[in-house]
Amino acid sequence: MDRRPVTLEEVARIAGVSRATVSRVVNGVATVDRELRQVVEKAISTTGYTPNRAARSLVTRRAGAIGLVLPEEGRTVHDPYFGRVVSGVLPVIRPLGVQLVLTTGDHREVVDDIRQHRLDGVILIHTHDADPLPRQLIEANLPVVLAARPVRPMSITYVDVDQAAGAGLAADHLVASGCRRLATITGPLETPAGQDRLRGFRDAAARHGLPEPAVVEGDFSREGGAEAARRLVDVDVDGLFVASDLMATGALPVLRHGGRRVPEDLKVVGFDDSSPAVECDPPLTTVRQPVEDMAAEMARLLVQRVERPDRPVSSVVFAPTLVVRQSS
Repeated sequence: MDRRPVTLEEVARIAGVSRATVSRVVNGVATVDRELRQVVEKAISTTGYTPNRAARSLVTRRAGAIGLVLPEEGRTVHDPYFGRVVSGVLPVIRPLGVQLVLTTGDHREVVDDIRQHRLDGVILIHTHDADPLPRQLIEANLPVVLAARPVRPMSITYVDVDQAAGAGLAADHLVASGCRRLATITGPLETPAGQDRLRGFRDAAARHGLPEPAVVEGDFSREGGAEAARRLVDVDVDGLFVASDLMATGALPVLRHGGRRVPEDLKVVGFDDSSPAVECDPPLTTVRQPVEDMAAEMARLLVQRVERPDRPVSSVVFAPTLVVRQSS
């Protein structure tokens, strides 16, 4: 059986491009046309080509690895969002011979890892108002992409979904379903997602001429959703927006045990369209954010910044959609 390594020439032949084009894609050169890059990436996947990382690192002085910086509070084990991010990043970086390193290390370690060429750059997940790491990376001119808009204005590349528009879709759907007394379980209000989803829901309720929704803050966890729901069981509402599907899985049993039938007495809409939405009883109507596509874009933007650290910062904002199930 032939076990010889696949060459750049073979990848080029399968893709129908020049060897130089394949080399530029493998090395993350940002000027390659997107459609052409996708053709080459498909050929790399088909042939099983694996770049020689050791040889590349000698030439490029790069680690051949990027970091995915996760929250330190430990909720990554139970939150499907983070697995979806990994699923979106890997297909982009694998054809380039780049490894993904998951880290919850402290800020000094992250900065040092890039400066010491242990990482080429990082994707930051779930930052909050007091997090100094984004600005530290900017000030050190190190490659970074943020997985949400920054809490405060700063010169940083980021990818997000239109959070406020998504929450507006939830409110519009509840109103169209006959709801007039609205409430929301928010995400953490020190995070951009928590702030934007609350703002979008409130603004949509006001557009429909409805009273100010009842608001209970959650923390994007199942337990946080359950605790918030306990505070809403006796509140006279007929439409509830839960700002994450995972929180909804905690909230719905509490509401049911409190005598609130979903959707007969209370219609519920979540956010994310992740696996917990289907596992809910009843299955959850939810706002879909295309996490895998967003994560792939984060990876592409980071590779481009590694190749060209002076590249201007940019932002990409995806559009949300509504997925209707039995909870509303």
